Amino acid sequence: MRDEYDFSKLKGRKNPYTKYLKQPVTIRLDRDTVTYFKKLADKTGVAYQSLINLYLRDCAANKRELEMRWGP
Repeated sequence: MRDEYDFSKLKGRKNPYTKYLKQPVTIRLDRDTVTYFKKLADKTGVAYQSLINLYLRDCAANKRELEMRWGP
């Protein structure tokens, strides 16, 4: 190995993985929901945050929309 390297000739380039970075958000979930995903995480060995992300990503990819009716 060299004692010194000349980095002045290197050209910078954009990180190709920036489009895959995750955005941190704060979300309030019911305790039952978190408990469900934590149990599923114990069973599958995948972190519960990743499971929630995978589920939401699947909903977005398949353009699922929640159908709710209020009242009778």
